[in-house]
Amino acid sequence: MAAKIGRNDPCWCGSGRKYKACHEEFDRKIETIKNQKHKVPTHDMIKTPEQVAMIKESAKVNVECLDVVADKIAIGMSTEDINDIINEVCKKYGAIPAPLNYEGFPKSVCTSINDAVCHGIPSKDEILCDGDIINVDCSTILNGYFSDSSRMFMLGNVTEADKKLVQTVKECVELGLEQVKPWGFLGDMGQAVHDHAKANGYSVVREIGGHGVGVEFHEEPWVSYCTRRGTDILMAPGMMFTIEPMVNAGSHEIFIDEDNNWTVYTEDGSNSAQWEIQVLVTEDGHEVISW
Repeated sequence: MAAKIGRNDPCWCGSGRKYKACHEEFDRKIETIKNQKHKVPTHDMIKTPEQVAMIKESAKVNVECLDVVADKIAIGMSTEDINDIINEVCKKYGAIPAPLNYEGFPKSVCTSINDAVCHGIPSKDEILCDGDIINVDCSTILNGYFSDSSRMFMLGNVTEADKKLVQTVKECVELGLEQVKPWGFLGDMGQAVHDHAKANGYSVVREIGGHGVGVEFHEEPWVSYCTRRGTDILMAPGMMFTIEPMVNAGSHEIFIDEDNNWTVYTEDGSNSAQWEIQVLVTEDGHEVISW
């Protein structure tokens, strides 16, 4: 990569600085690791400081959406009411809910209850009940930049088993986040997530994972939570992706609702939980952008 641009030419990142004073050393390090037969990020996976600043503005809206949901969610409300909250907050800031009309998705947020793993479609007929656990997955576009995160909510008299599931998945995300650092590998994070879920008797969904995000809704890399330490793509400063393991109380097997072609359920009817954060790899560690 370093040989493709002159040392005194403007850097490929758009900083306006000369390449030798900007990303030349970065590219040399990436090339060395690539020559060791590791998968490495391409330039378009590296966010510039200007892009990061704009993505953070989008994330402020996304976080507020989930904060308002956290304040208002209650037994007896419909998942359509949650959709309305997201629309109201986005409208307040001139933002756009990223899921709305994305590949035909009909609503502004995903609301996945109990055995729904992900991509639940809000409805006025779906009422939150005592004992439910629900994942609210919110994604926002502001001035063309994307943010993405989700939270679990427990309603009323939730069983001890479901409380443990929800808490354990949150711990999985936290343990995975500890492994996000420059010049490590995405598999370091994936194994930390998977090991903690498995140690608590749970299974991790294999077919659906996290993703790069920021300039587009879904970017490279695809993020698995069934990988091993020292494998998968190199984590380099400027990379941004989600950590969002979907963890089932029973089997990892899933199926898609044939009626709406969106909602994913556990095959065995066991409950599922997911937390999602959006993470930036920094020069000395990581920064959580949306939660």
